[in-house]
Amino acid sequence: MIRKRAVRNSDEGDMLRFPRTIRLDPSDTFVFERAAEPGEWAVSGAFVFWNRDPATLGQKQRVALRSGFLGIDSLGWSTLAVVTEATEADRQAMVERLAGRLLEKFGAPDLESARLAAEEEVAFAASLCDHPPQTLLAVQRSVESGEIRERFRTLKPREAAADGDRLHAHARAFTFHEVEGDIEPDEQADLLGMIKTTDRT
Repeated sequence: MIRKRAVRNSDEGDMLRFPRTIRLDPSDTFVFERAAEPGEWAVSGAFVFWNRDPATLGQKQRVALRSGFLGIDSLGWSTLAVVTEATEADRQAMVERLAGRLLEKFGAPDLESARLAAEEEVAFAASLCDHPPQTLLAVQRSVESGEIRERFRTLKPREAAADGDRLHAHARAFTFHEVEGDIEPDEQADLLGMIKTTDRT
């Protein structure tokens, strides 16, 4: 996969932000084989599907391929991730945890190779978070000519009405709306159709 990363401004160099899994409703527990726990540090997770024929995947695996972020701790999937501020210690812990998972579960040849791959995955995850904290992220993947193509979107909640119930103002997924860009003509899930996009192929 050829990755395109966002470039931060120099004055943002010391600010660390990474995606965390978030669950707005129970749907992830139904659509994925394993749902990530809310609040896990997350990476794209596309590497899970490298060199795999989509035709051999089960239905829930295909959903993860199309639209999942991978929680590092559980190796479960989340439809959405949220931009979250982090420390350098958090980043290092993410790298070490993911390196361990790559070594144990994904056949990395040794810990050094696993760390290098984990550093790349965590750096790419950070590049998706060049947005204010609490911005929601969504991903849409497709397989084209044997390569995985990813498009990342940002979502933000609709402004609550002045007389609205603050407790429930943003409790449901349909309270989110388009913030930037064009809706893909074949999009069907409301959340995934609301966008600022970053392509990765």
